[in-house]
Amino acid sequence: MTYLIDAWLDRPQPYLCILHRETGKVCLRLEEQALDELRELGDLDMASLNSNEPLVLKELLRNLFLFCFARALRPIGEQPSSGSAL
Repeated sequence: MTYLIDAWLDRPQPYLCILHRETGKVCLRLEEQALDELRELGDLDMASLNSNEPLVLKELLRNLFLFCFARALRPIGEQPSSGSAL
């Protein structure tokens, strides 16, 4: 499987989407709150988003998917209001 990273991080309502390259289907979407949490955890590195190195991008995608799945498994009272795995 190949993916496309669609990231608009320098706008008033930043977001990051991971799209399935062949179908265009959104695999996950992270919005401002989730992106802030990722930055605080140190798991969102702007240099990684600009990388052309397959291993760097693969690790970034892996971390983003794991982050979304971990957020989805949080107890109801701890659920964030934005960013989700689709």
